[in-house]
Amino acid sequence: MAVDDQDALVLETAEGVHFRLPLAGPISRLLAWCVDLLCVLAAASLFGRFVTWVGQVSPDAAAAVNLLLFFTLLIGYSMILEWKLRGQTLGKRVFGLRVVDSSGLRLTLSQIVVRNLLRVVDMLPAAYAIGGLCCLVTKHWQRLGDLAANTVVIHVQAGGLWSLEALSESIYNSIRQRPQLVARLRQSLSPEEARLALDTVLRKDQLDPEARAELFGRWAFVLKKRVRFPPESLLGLSDERLVINVVESLFSEKQEPIGRAART
Repeated sequence: MAVDDQDALVLETAEGVHFRLPLAGPISRLLAWCVDLLCVLAAASLFGRFVTWVGQVSPDAAAAVNLLLFFTLLIGYSMILEWKLRGQTLGKRVFGLRVVDSSGLRLTLSQIVVRNLLRVVDMLPAAYAIGGLCCLVTKHWQRLGDLAANTVVIHVQAGGLWSLEALSESIYNSIRQRPQLVARLRQSLSPEEARLALDTVLRKDQLDPEARAELFGRWAFVLKKRVRFPPESLLGLSDERLVINVVESLFSEKQEPIGRAART
């Protein structure tokens, strides 16, 4: 569940574990959009010869084609990159921003389509006037497209919010070697909770030692409360190592995508 915070999306599990995702404000979003706009204009220039040819036939038709081409490239560019780059465009990547579901989950394709189709409305009457105004008056800096798609834009650390490279330090994972245990974990944790645990692991080096030990201790308590671990799978594991092994097992590419089993 989400907790109210003016500058961040604060998520809370049923056991009271909190995680804070800093929200991107209008200025950083505007700067990212300027980069994206330059990319779209560069792409549009590649079609300039075709528009010039149309203009020789009909100047009005050329103007209409040019406008249609711009909006098609703008919306298509955002849709494709946000899907392929997990909520980022080139501009968002430059400024460390990412679009996520308002519950902290990864975007679905339908959310990406909705938020980008409504971009046309947000840009009215000019210079993103409606979208900018909407960002200023909404709690989580959301434009109309975000409200309709139930999304927010957050700041993320370099490397991405859900990169698995941070989990590669495991040499042997006693939990990952037990498919039935992994399946029970998937059934007992919601997709939101699984990704909160992942984000905790990825951001662990940003925490001071005391807060780090407390947070991983709470996560370990949650996991042990939800699932009965075979004693031999816990031998020699600290709370932090247990959480890392669980997250690594849940998000392994060899496993069923997280969220599917959790919803069954």
